[in-house]
Amino acid sequence: MDYKEIYKSRVMSAKEALKKIKPNSRVFFGMSMSEPDYLVDVMCNNKDWFENVEICHMGSTGPHRYCYEEGMEGHLHHNSLFVSAASKNSVRDGKSDFTPIFFSEMPRLIENGPIKADVCMLMVTPPDENGNVSIGLSCDYTRQALDTASLVIAQVNEYWPYTYGDTVVSVEAIDCFVEYSAPIREMPIAPITDKDREIGKHCAELINDGDTLQLGIGALPDAVCGFIEHKKNLGIHSEMISDGVVNLMKCGAVTNVNKKVDKGVTVASFAMGTTAFYEYIDHNTNFLFKRVDYTNDPFIVAKQDYMVSINSCVEVDLQGQVCSESVGLFQISAVGGQVDFVRGCSLAKHGRSIIATHSVTKNHKSKIVAFLEPGAAVTTSRNDVDYVVTEYGIAHLKGRSLRERAILLINIAHPDFRDELKKEFERRFKCEFPEELGAVK
Repeated sequence: MDYKEIYKSRVMSAKEALKKIKPNSRVFFGMSMSEPDYLVDVMCNNKDWFENVEICHMGSTGPHRYCYEEGMEGHLHHNSLFVSAASKNSVRDGKSDFTPIFFSEMPRLIENGPIKADVCMLMVTPPDENGNVSIGLSCDYTRQALDTASLVIAQVNEYWPYTYGDTVVSVEAIDCFVEYSAPIREMPIAPITDKDREIGKHCAELINDGDTLQLGIGALPDAVCGFIEHKKNLGIHSEMISDGVVNLMKCGAVTNVNKKVDKGVTVASFAMGTTAFYEYIDHNTNFLFKRVDYTNDPFIVAKQDYMVSINSCVEVDLQGQVCSESVGLFQISAVGGQVDFVRGCSLAKHGRSIIATHSVTKNHKSKIVAFLEPGAAVTTSRNDVDYVVTEYGIAHLKGRSLRERAILLINIAHPDFRDELKKEFERRFKCEFPEELGAVK
């Protein structure tokens, strides 16, 4: 049968497709922007169609109606694999579950259990002339869910960018096509503050010509990008990319020519950003999208000899333990790929991993603390941590004693909290704080 006939035979209404979901099914949504908004809205509007259906996904910018709207009990239940601003209160209040998972392990756990996908719902492009669609902005675990689920439902969106790599799928791999086009949600570019710029400047000091980078999204990564536009022959191997990476490619700082693996292309597992960013990566062969068990595999990361990762955190204690996902027991995020890349950089010949953070929270509480808040998750262990950067400088903790780590971290803490931290240092180490030892690189 011709691909056009296959596609046409599988086009149906949202109601027809969603009613194929059986009771007690686990439904994986495409990650991030790949969540099929129209299908999810129809699902929530007609919750009575479903019996004990579990919804799973990692990061999402969707409204999460299945988390907080009344009457979802017994119909739709959320199991979050990466808590977001929209789901954190639902997890805290016991309405949703949270499952901690390294991002790199997601495809294996979906394939073999214990979180096997029964249904995959995602966004795709219309078919191309070869009978393929692209899953676009989200390859990560989404491709594995698509490959193993017994039912795959795709929202076909003409606005969806066509990307290359593990994102290209035959129409035969998808059971139901629901045609509904709408502009893609954007992640607007965050305003960069003076503190962000100081942190970006310090991070840029640790980046050399020819390095391969892993960057995130937000003001801090964008600030870093602003200070490395003059660098030469940088590469990108990252779990996610956004507008900042495109800017580095356009100005010539990123060429990917020095990469040891995937030379010449920017590699990522998912993407989110502005409409201009989506238009840039559409049908752009300079980008290669791979499953997250490839992009985030520490042994793959380590093949890039000069690999640098930059991630953020909630707080760091004086031992160098990093919490990036909770405020005490209140889960506000998840590990994601932070540890995957920290360990990959540690294995690389000349790798460096950076934890970049403001010295204080929005409420002016120190993010460098004597002890992590009770119940807080240790995301990156003290054995794994390498560099910590605030607007006050750089602390290189790898290979340092506990005493040295405490000194280095106190010297990049906000001045309002240094005296308090010094008292803890003197209590803990039974000696005066050595004022002459500053943060080192």
